[in-house]
Amino acid sequence: MSEFVQYLVNGLTIGAFLALIALGYSMIYGVVRLINFAHGDVFMIGAFAGFGTLTTLGVTGGTALPAIVAAVAVGALTTGVVGTGIARAAYVPLLASPRLALLIAAIGVSLALQEGVKVLTDARFKSYPNTLDGGQILSGSVRVTWGQLALVVLSVALMAGLWLFVTRTMTGTAMRALAMDRDAARLQGVNVERLILVTFFVGSLLAGAAGVMYGLYYTQISFGMGFLIGLRAFTAAVLGGIGNLPGTMVAGVAIGLVQSFSAGYVSSRWTDVIIFGLLIAVLAFRPTGLFGERVVERA
Repeated sequence: MSEFVQYLVNGLTIGAFLALIALGYSMIYGVVRLINFAHGDVFMIGAFAGFGTLTTLGVTGGTALPAIVAAVAVGALTTGVVGTGIARAAYVPLLASPRLALLIAAIGVSLALQEGVKVLTDARFKSYPNTLDGGQILSGSVRVTWGQLALVVLSVALMAGLWLFVTRTMTGTAMRALAMDRDAARLQGVNVERLILVTFFVGSLLAGAAGVMYGLYYTQISFGMGFLIGLRAFTAAVLGGIGNLPGTMVAGVAIGLVQSFSAGYVSSRWTDVIIFGLLIAVLAFRPTGLFGERVVERA
């Protein structure tokens, strides 16, 4: 029973990160109808931005809450700007092009970001200072730290903030209108290009925050970390019903639990087999995902 509880806690922590990344995939697809394959690499850039912030502040370990908050903020804002720049330079000019052109551009941006960070870091792993073991809520057979709780609470707060932004603000309402019908939204006076940039900023900001929290939790990052994490987050977005934000949040946590329990009870080598096998099984019976709705394609 203690093992089950420990895997549950670990899965909820991991799932919180994945949900934040998956929300970016879901938002961008909902507005632009683009699978942004560079999103995982944006997450990776956020992790490195947070690492650079902690290094600059001279944090080497122990509980350093102000420094952690600063690292998350810098990582999020950095990726927000990077994501907006990518959208402006690579995606917005191609909005009127076939979707294949956007897809190829996304793959190209992903490779460019990954190789760029590889060169800048000499392809070396970087180790975050151990700042999350300052105290424990539970110890013994079940280990839960205050750091884990703080990361989960921060993730939930960001998700709640996103939900309020999308449902309670004029910009969020315009984004939902744009996701439903781009041409109709434009006719109603919505600035489509500006809203697309806002969507990329918010989605990338969440990915950057998740990148810093991932680094704080696992304490090791690399230039290639965004690929696999991005695929798992994309899986969560598809399972939840891509474009459906509540469904994406739930599916992100579910994928985190699957990852934790499969690694604990089966083997970590089988984790991705189980996750992607689950994706195939769900889509075979419900192509729109668990919470998605069938959408009629417009000519």
